[in-house]
Amino acid sequence: MLTPLATARKVALDALRPAPPEPVPLLEALGRFLARDVVASRSLPGCPVSAMDGYAVLAEETAGATRDRPTRLRVVDTVYAGHLPSRPLRLGEASRIFTGAPLPEGANAVVRQEATVPGQGFVDVCVSVPPHKDIRSVGEDLHIGTPLLRAGQRVDASVLGVLASLGDTHVFVRPPPRVAVLATGDELVSPGESALPHQVYESNLVLIAALAREAGAQVVALERARDEDAELRAVLKRLVDGAEVLITTGGASVGEKDRVKRVLAELGASFLVDGVALKPGKPVAVARLGTTAIVVLPGTPGAATVAFDQLARPLLLRYQGVSEERQRVRVRLEEGRDKQAGLTYLISATLETRGDGLPWARMRQQGGGHMLQNIGAEGHVVLPPGRADFAPGDEVDFERFDRPRFLPVEP
Repeated sequence: MLTPLATARKVALDALRPAPPEPVPLLEALGRFLARDVVASRSLPGCPVSAMDGYAVLAEETAGATRDRPTRLRVVDTVYAGHLPSRPLRLGEASRIFTGAPLPEGANAVVRQEATVPGQGFVDVCVSVPPHKDIRSVGEDLHIGTPLLRAGQRVDASVLGVLASLGDTHVFVRPPPRVAVLATGDELVSPGESALPHQVYESNLVLIAALAREAGAQVVALERARDEDAELRAVLKRLVDGAEVLITTGGASVGEKDRVKRVLAELGASFLVDGVALKPGKPVAVARLGTTAIVVLPGTPGAATVAFDQLARPLLLRYQGVSEERQRVRVRLEEGRDKQAGLTYLISATLETRGDGLPWARMRQQGGGHMLQNIGAEGHVVLPPGRADFAPGDEVDFERFDRPRFLPVEP
């Protein structure tokens, strides 16, 4: 009995719990997910500062100033960013000031240097400026106590810049899951070796490892095994001991050589999901062996990719404390498609806008063994269960790959 896709996704998450948060240096957090909300620990700027290179003045003293009738002020100080003024300003005085420098007491405006004519110990101000002109006030960027970042936010360069600007050296994130990948099959030949026509170059190790890394995982082992019980048993036992998640490809169906599930069961694995009403990717399974989550993927690259996306990727993200919410939009089918009524079909596609309302989805040639279906794809056309025939122009859901939202999950 095949498990409906939505049910399988939910049940499979029980195979793994989120890891405890840990503080790591900022750069080590790049690409990971915030485990805690971040609140501003200080205001930025922390004091009034100049927004321009120019002169700090009392605005009222510049009233009526022009090029023909400038206001002359005595220059009594020079203030640079990171340095304090040497004294307050008094009437008739100005301070030379540079961008980011703190405003001296007594000043309430900055005159840009382009609107002045400097002299020996004085400056002629050639414009009238209002109070607060070209001054960045306290907290203009952010106020102390302001919520800045929510748990679940993926850490990118901009996030790191904000954290560093607050004086932080570490940030709480969850560790990446350690992932081992096992490819099985007597037909497989390693890239770089000679392959006969009946043999297949092993591509799933690289494919699945790359997908795992894209999901934030740390790949700790890549191994191959033949379709022999003793060899499978030994490799599976070894890989389970060193990883939070073991992902296998091949040997997932019910043929005579499809032995991975049977060997896992003999080792004591408990299956949460065994077969999903999904195409491609129907034989996928999710199990636990000890504390390790195991995802059994089909051996064909197209099916392995879709099954990974739907069941393995959510598990890897859960360990990091987040779930992924992808944008869904309604689209029209450029061409019709027949399907098995009981299955959910996920078909790689690109979108085209034609100015007539909904975008049109151009579906790729899809099959378990197809290698090119995801290159340049923008998302999946979702053909739901309960229906077998879809005609050109029919409206369906389209799940976009880009710009997902990551939401924190309960530990």
